[in-house]
Amino acid sequence: MSLDSPATEAFTLQRRAKGGGTAPLTHWGFANETDPLSDVLLGSPAHLRHLATSSLSRKFLRDAPCNIQVAQAQHAELVSAYEHFGVKVHFHKPESELPMQVYARDSSVMTPYGAIITAMSQWWRRGENYAAIRSYEALGIPIYDMVTAGTFEGGDFNVIEEGCVLIGCGGARTQEEGARQVQSWFEAEGWETRLAFIDEYYVHIDLMVVPIAEKLTAVCLACTDPAIVDWLKAKGHEIIDVPFQDTMALGCNFMSLGKDKVIAPTSSKTLIDQLRARGFEVAAVDTQEISKTGGGIHCMAQSLKRVAA
Repeated sequence: MSLDSPATEAFTLQRRAKGGGTAPLTHWGFANETDPLSDVLLGSPAHLRHLATSSLSRKFLRDAPCNIQVAQAQHAELVSAYEHFGVKVHFHKPESELPMQVYARDSSVMTPYGAIITAMSQWWRRGENYAAIRSYEALGIPIYDMVTAGTFEGGDFNVIEEGCVLIGCGGARTQEEGARQVQSWFEAEGWETRLAFIDEYYVHIDLMVVPIAEKLTAVCLACTDPAIVDWLKAKGHEIIDVPFQDTMALGCNFMSLGKDKVIAPTSSKTLIDQLRARGFEVAAVDTQEISKTGGGIHCMAQSLKRVAA
């Protein structure tokens, strides 16, 4: 569980070919977020603090603050679940000045072409972007590019299927300017892109829409734009509806491991029951305490490598 890795690509801070045509990486990356996961990047909760990063975390901070020791133990169980499924876990180097670094999806985005370094909206998290650059350099993963036009966070980059990305934009954490910059890059690469304008209350698009397997996606129908749902269905996706109450408890924020394996929060009983009824192997992990700080299982993980089944 380290960042030590032989470099397989020449590290660079901007690998993106202007105008498109960037060559995919030969070792790292993935075609979609439902292929079998072999390597994942997590953030350590060693310096975790409960801060008001969203409406959800602010409410818990007021009414029932996070027990940090319990949260750290829950994160250890999450790491064990990845290891149980044979996924190699890499960690950002913990830094005391980065209390929210546990949410490894926010500070970067992994793509088939290299990592995108995002632009965090909250000043106390912007250092995570710089730390992410160091992590990718240590791993030998080049940077595709860095978001510069506005704020943009990784939970709003949602690869729906190969060559197709849903980009969330709530205004508070991801601004339209940042979202459209990323959109332009992937349209130039020949990807289908779709912008989803969401209420800032929901923070990121991966609160309500997360792919499970090929043509199977979990969606909170109660809070997702019907036009997005229609778009998914037109692409042949079967929808598993995650109830609103479960979604607000991060129940739609799980991690697909490929080959009908999923890590999901124990609180998401409807989703877990539906997946098991379809023959999925589900590792249910209690994340209730750590999620008080503002994120779920999907928020805490950055896929580094998935291998096509």
